[in-house]
Amino acid sequence: MCSIFGIFGLQPGDDLAALRRQSLEHSQRQRHRGPDWSGVYVDDGAILVHERLAIVDPAGGSQPLLSEDGQLVLAVNGEIYNHVTLKGSLRQPYAFQTASDCEVINALYREDEPASFLNRLNGIFAFALWDKARGRVLIARDPIGVVPLYWGHDSQGRLRVASEMKSLVDTCADVAQFPPGHWYDSASGELHKYYDRPWRDYAAVEGVAADTTKLREAFEAAVHRQLMTDVPYGVLLSGGLDSSLVAAVAARYARHRIEDGDQSEAWWPRLHSFAIGLKGSPDLAAAQVAADYLGTVHHGFEYTFEEGLDALPEVIRHIESYDVTSIRASTPMFLLARRIKAMGVKMVLSGEGSDEIFGGYLYFHKAPDARQFHEELIRKLDALHNYDCLRANKSMMAWGVEPRVPFLDREFMDVAMAFDARYKMVDKASGGVQRMEKGILRAAFEGYLPDEILWRQKEQFSDGVGYGWIDGLKAHAESQVSDRELAAADKRFGVNPPQTKEAYYYRSLFEQFFPTPAAAETVPGGKSIACSTPAALAWDASFAAMADPSGRAVAGVHDQAVAKI
Repeated sequence: MCSIFGIFGLQPGDDLAALRRQSLEHSQRQRHRGPDWSGVYVDDGAILVHERLAIVDPAGGSQPLLSEDGQLVLAVNGEIYNHVTLKGSLRQPYAFQTASDCEVINALYREDEPASFLNRLNGIFAFALWDKARGRVLIARDPIGVVPLYWGHDSQGRLRVASEMKSLVDTCADVAQFPPGHWYDSASGELHKYYDRPWRDYAAVEGVAADTTKLREAFEAAVHRQLMTDVPYGVLLSGGLDSSLVAAVAARYARHRIEDGDQSEAWWPRLHSFAIGLKGSPDLAAAQVAADYLGTVHHGFEYTFEEGLDALPEVIRHIESYDVTSIRASTPMFLLARRIKAMGVKMVLSGEGSDEIFGGYLYFHKAPDARQFHEELIRKLDALHNYDCLRANKSMMAWGVEPRVPFLDREFMDVAMAFDARYKMVDKASGGVQRMEKGILRAAFEGYLPDEILWRQKEQFSDGVGYGWIDGLKAHAESQVSDRELAAADKRFGVNPPQTKEAYYYRSLFEQFFPTPAAAETVPGGKSIACSTPAALAWDASFAAMADPSGRAVAGVHDQAVAKI
């Protein structure tokens, strides 16, 4: 995981020396993502800058990656987990210059069309590939948008791309997110969608039975793939179902190197796990139970409300969002990443994506039928790049720690999304595995975790770190924003005007770093309950009045639900 910055469409008369200096300056704004090395490429048509976080081939994988003849120049932020398989399937020889997992993209480009080879990549990525001979740039982003990517045009019409908005916002009036699952070809000037699975349509999965064995095996394979690393790594362990399953599976493979087919002992055979919360938080207690059961070397860190409050401006600057639930959850994750970095760990596995695949958020209890349940899953997956993926990636990468998300492995998703959503719905009356959210996933991993963890109720991360965290944030915002200011919010903020004082407070901080309308438009708006999309508010008459992203807002479902959050 790293950062990329690029300028394309250079013309005769452009001051290359000045643009090179400017590119280095703007790339430096995201160097926290890649503190290990910087690489620069410049020619008459393009400039590419790469800030590297060395995970695979630390000694020899520096970027931009050039083909042997120097005609292909590639800058990638990401990991290609199936790179060994892809190299073995090449139809023509390719002279690899490094052992980087990402260099296979150059080889695939040489022999296949983008729409084809992009669908063969199993990984998380955002890249810019410059074909010097053809004067062509290819830009692409992974299917779900685990890795961030922004683009826009400067005042001279040159195309600019960067891993984070902060590198573009003052030069591109039209800065925007590059859409996940798409690729752009400068040869045609068109944006193309490459990722579109049959299971997106409920008709394709209706009536298909769930197979817990197949589900378990697919997830184990996903975690195993994502242990690809040449540096110390760990797992995030909140004590909830998702992170605990990631840790449980990782613990089974941690003693061997997957790079040589599990033939040799791992360089770091003890699996370390990490958790954070306020003193007495539900997550810290549950994480210790899970860690004791799994035998991980566990590190549970406490933070104070004041420490979290102090970090808010930096958190918002790093995650580039004013979304309430993202900020609530990003702050403890940001603080945890700093602790992890201090211990010398550069990569962690995390549990994001499970709730979007299995309907884990508590409002899913109110889904009217399997079709609407499934359609909401699709809406949630389509929005992940704005929320959990953005939060996990940017809050961890603020300190140069790479997060990987096995639940969003494309092969696992093809298994987990391919059966009827009725097997994911909650049916308390049945008394079976569907008695609570994600019952089918819990049943698939019986025996992998203690029951109090395997069947622990869903806690959103911003709740699980301690209920006093959200309550304190709301109280602080109440003291900072007047009733008069909130009433006039639509006058100050023309895009997505905030509806609460907490949202107003975050928006004010965001505006300090990203004052342009285009920057504000990169963040979605709309009401939500317990992280729902706006469409799901119609599922229950009480939702509209209770709209709040906390899981405690779902009265009658969450054990700690209150009348007003």
